[in-house]
Amino acid sequence: MGFSVTTSLFAAGTSTGKRAGYATITLAIVVGLWTARSTLPSAGNDLLHNDTLAVMLSAMLIAVFGGGALVKTATDPVVEEVYALPDGQNRDSALALIRSGGRAIGLVERGLLFAFLAAGQPDAAALVLAAKALARAPVDHVNHASKYFLIGTLASVIAALAMSIAARAVVGLPIL
Repeated sequence: MGFSVTTSLFAAGTSTGKRAGYATITLAIVVGLWTARSTLPSAGNDLLHNDTLAVMLSAMLIAVFGGGALVKTATDPVVEEVYALPDGQNRDSALALIRSGGRAIGLVERGLLFAFLAAGQPDAAALVLAAKALARAPVDHVNHASKYFLIGTLASVIAALAMSIAARAVVGLPIL
């Protein structure tokens, strides 16, 4: 019996740029931890006993990962519509665009939305949505893919907004 850990860092075909990015992030984390080594024990203890942090972190995890379940539930009917289309260019284009959406993009989107909304910065959250809209602008010509992205984004916003409102209310902050 044994186990193995597979990461994209060691996968065949991983670009040199991607490996350099992973190495840079790892180095930055190591240097940051080494620099803060004298304050880590007291900071860690303070963080472990901070109820506000526990509430916000829990709410963020629910928004990010629970929101993924909400997004999947909301977008499944659109995916079924696409699979019901007759074989052809429209179906193939819609499927290609839907598959390119990526789970990671949704996780980052919900995480950023939650962080900005929980911090009381809805304007910054709007910038996240604007950036995503600009990145997805070319898909307007494929109706099902556009519908899929709009519904998914709306579900992500709802998840992040609901959890940020709940977390802010629990810790005694105004909801927005």
